Amino acid sequence: MNKKLLAVVLIPIFAALAAWAVTPQKWTFRSVDDFLRGKFNGVSLSSDADLALAPREETLNGPTEDFYLSFLPTSEGAAFLGTGHSGRVYRISREGKIEPYAQLPEMDVTCLALDPRGVLYAGTSPNGKIYKIAAAGKAEPFFDPSERYIWSLAFAPDNGHLLAAVGESGGIYEILPEGEGRLVFKTPENHILCMKFDRNGDILAGSGGAGLVYRISRTGKGAVVFESGFEEVRSLALDLDGNVYAAAGGAQVRARREEPAALSAGGKDADVAVTVSAVAVAAEAAAAAPQAVPAKAPAAKTAPSPAPAGREPGALFMVGPDGVAKKLWSSPEEMIYALTWNESVKKIYFGTGPKGRLFAADREGKTTLVLQKNSEQIFGLEPVGVRTYVLADNPTQLGVLYPDQRLSGEYLSPVLDARIVSSWGRIAWTADGPQGATLQFQTRSGNSYEPGPGWSDWSPPYSKADGEQVLSPKGRYLQFKALFKAITSPAGPVLSKLGIFYLQTNVAPEVTHVDVLPPNEVFLKLPLDQDEVILGGERRSADPAPKKDDVLRQIAAKKVERKGYQTIDWDADDENGDALAYTISIRQEGDKVWRVLEERWTETLYTFNTANFPDGVYTVKITASDLPSNPPDLEKKGEKVTPPLTIDNTPPVLKNFQAVRDGAGLAVSFAAEDALSAIKDVKYLIRPDDWRIVFPEDGICDSRQESFKFKAALPSGADGLITIMVKDAAGNVLTFKSAF
Repeated sequence: MNKKLLAVVLIPIFAALAAWAVTPQKWTFRSVDDFLRGKFNGVSLSSDADLALAPREETLNGPTEDFYLSFLPTSEGAAFLGTGHSGRVYRISREGKIEPYAQLPEMDVTCLALDPRGVLYAGTSPNGKIYKIAAAGKAEPFFDPSERYIWSLAFAPDNGHLLAAVGESGGIYEILPEGEGRLVFKTPENHILCMKFDRNGDILAGSGGAGLVYRISRTGKGAVVFESGFEEVRSLALDLDGNVYAAAGGAQVRARREEPAALSAGGKDADVAVTVSAVAVAAEAAAAAPQAVPAKAPAAKTAPSPAPAGREPGALFMVGPDGVAKKLWSSPEEMIYALTWNESVKKIYFGTGPKGRLFAADREGKTTLVLQKNSEQIFGLEPVGVRTYVLADNPTQLGVLYPDQRLSGEYLSPVLDARIVSSWGRIAWTADGPQGATLQFQTRSGNSYEPGPGWSDWSPPYSKADGEQVLSPKGRYLQFKALFKAITSPAGPVLSKLGIFYLQTNVAPEVTHVDVLPPNEVFLKLPLDQDEVILGGERRSADPAPKKDDVLRQIAAKKVERKGYQTIDWDADDENGDALAYTISIRQEGDKVWRVLEERWTETLYTFNTANFPDGVYTVKITASDLPSNPPDLEKKGEKVTPPLTIDNTPPVLKNFQAVRDGAGLAVSFAAEDALSAIKDVKYLIRPDDWRIVFPEDGICDSRQESFKFKAALPSGADGLITIMVKDAAGNVLTFKSAF
């Protein structure tokens, strides 16, 4: 028997894995990433994944505006608030009273600065002008650099001149008290977004375009001290030890060379040295009169703003005095808008969007989620003594954060998906807290991902930490909330772990696809250095394993031809993730009874020897059962039947053969027939010539009956014998010989 190598292929054989089914499953919240998926209302999350009450916050009754863009506290305890898109400036008194202070002819008041005499200066956009506001209602243009954006204003510590960071062309202007200005630093980027003075009086500036941090001397010479790899550095802060904190975000414009940080909040990185070019990038300051503004560079694609946007990545870096940079925090979906250093706790605080979260990180990168607002962005942080003013946008909010702990708060979990309708088990948690502090939970359930009218009401509270039965009705989705209460600050409860059990409704498995391979195709198990093993081979075969052919000793093939074997493969799915067992049954055309070939089969491939069956047309049924993962009374089944397949182990027959000499040739005619399979190909041999193929009279072998009529050339030395070989589609071969 000829054994033909068909293909070198790899096929996955999926053994069913142990799964859960009727075994209860469990949602567990114990890590920072677990809890960060939820929403925090008056609750904080430590770097050790402990939930506790957040610092106390007082919400001020701020003005109704589209955006709060800038905030400036004064030494007298008052403050100024710049807004957008109305161009208004408000004054907040020491007692918290808010009154209009100035109406500017611009859309946005992006930054504010106050000189020692109490005169307020406001930077604006989109026409990039600076206004001087000497008193309430007394605003006048002060300086116009012919830019579109004024991003930051600050008074120089040495001479008291006003400095302005600008964008569309990107640079820093120095403005004299008379309102005359000159460009003291020019960057090839579109924006300088923020400025801070270090302890030496040099300017630290963050850029938009390439996300760089510059150090600029008072002579206007600048050098890059840090390259973030992001599109922009929009906020800077310094601590008393000379460390610089840079908030980077937007698209990543260049991959940094350090090892990537963890994507979750609070991830830490090892220290990495940042190679810095010492090339000066600033223009020299002009000697006297204001310098002419250079020609505009192309504007940035989008100017930074607090408007709602898609998720953008963000990162927080600490650059030491030696130039070594460390990534303290990063997120693939949260951008940092504001930074401030808190010396009393030695932490950097940063506000993010679009989830309105305030974080705090120490110098090792251990990060705490301090609080979450119901606004999308925390856009500004301004410390005043022990208090911190918090500006939030979308919607606008103005709050004051205090160091003491609030007395109540709530954590709302993400919607938990059981994948199918499920019953709920017990809820249990691990918590700590002083006497009098309380921690309770409530649950609700539904069958749509977004909680809404179709969901159940919140359950009665659960208060037993060692576990209580969840009272919400069956459903696919579940959500819980944790209610924190304290009698005194800072004596509140602390939650460190929570678990909820659930049991899925058992769903019948589904055989999604069945494939009948061509007759005689099988898959061999690799490696081939031992006895040949047909993958999916029946367990009750009466025949010994066939010998390996020599070709397979040299080629590690998987798909090969083995006469008389039929292979079936299939795919099955179980929504419960159950382990599945299969029953393979066969039925001949005309029969009513399915005859079992195999039971408790665990592979999705089956090969059987058709020599054990009479020739005929059959169908095979694959029945999938989840019994390995369920009690017998809960077993579910699904099945699928193959298209009809032909078992044909009988070779074709030759009829009406004639072979008559005709001069130098031989006129040959015959009919080839097969009971079940189409004639596949026909060849003849007249030695000493080679085998030659011959086509039927109608030109194509495509039926069970074919007629042949041809004239065969007689080779020199012909031995007077013609051999005809007929092969059917099932691989059966007839050999016929006739003398002439």
